[in-house]
Amino acid sequence: MAADPLVVSVPDPEFAEAIADLDGVDTVVWDMAGPHPRGAQVQLAVMPYMTRLRLADVAVGLDALRVVQLQSAGYEEFLPDLPVGVTLCNAAGVHDASTAELALTLTLASVREIPKFVASQASSTWEPLVLRSALADSRVLVVGYGRIGRAVTRRLAPFEVTVTAVASRAREGDNLVPHVHGIDELPGLLPSHDVVVVIVPLTDATRGLFDADTLGRMPDGALLVNVARGPVVDTDALLAECASGRLRAALDVTDPEPLPADHPLWTTPGVLITPHVGGATQAMRPRAKALVRRQVQAMLTGDAPVNAVATGGAPAV
Repeated sequence: MAADPLVVSVPDPEFAEAIADLDGVDTVVWDMAGPHPRGAQVQLAVMPYMTRLRLADVAVGLDALRVVQLQSAGYEEFLPDLPVGVTLCNAAGVHDASTAELALTLTLASVREIPKFVASQASSTWEPLVLRSALADSRVLVVGYGRIGRAVTRRLAPFEVTVTAVASRAREGDNLVPHVHGIDELPGLLPSHDVVVVIVPLTDATRGLFDADTLGRMPDGALLVNVARGPVVDTDALLAECASGRLRAALDVTDPEPLPADHPLWTTPGVLITPHVGGATQAMRPRAKALVRRQVQAMLTGDAPVNAVATGGAPAV
């Protein structure tokens, strides 16, 4: 007797096409806006990208659910609602190129004062020639040396900068940096760096990591680039530093988020904001489809889920 097919729900037809040639798979397109037509049979559910859906609502009636696949690298908001026995998998690797590209874009735009030139162009004003800051010869601190942190560092290399890497624990370096510092060394490293790029996951240990004390250790004129999560930075402390003109900030994420229209971050001098679009490029789609395909193949062969970050009911690691 043939084995029952693996029932997979995907948010749009492109994902269905990516796994259409795999035997033993029954794919249903479901955007999760309403009840799943075959909820009791779904074993793998792929969440829509940048969704605000709650997993507790989505999982209702999915009695056979084994794996939930996200399209984001961040996953902390889904943990409280993860059903017992269900494995949550993130999209590590999908957004490396896009997020690193935006981190570099924000850094260059802020350092080279591009927002000022955009404003000048809007008013048809020719800026006088003055010596302006440059990224070349800068000392850049990358805080969070995982996959995206390394992707950021690779893109910084051609700009003739000195890069220092920080991770949760100190370890030997790689072909990009000679040594990776531990997070406990961060306070001592900050005063000697001109640019700080933050790409850590949001955890209890990193929430408020950049508070008034930490930001106060950055040198005058330094730039903070946050492409991690908004709550990693204390917004009030950052506002105080930027409003005084002592620091600058380039932020793809904020706290709160979305940022209210009347929030002072929008109009604080030296602050450049993009609306959490680090991974939202055409580059993510083929990578996301490839990840879903690998996930389906792993389930078909009985291998461990790809990019597993938590299992409902399991003790915290």
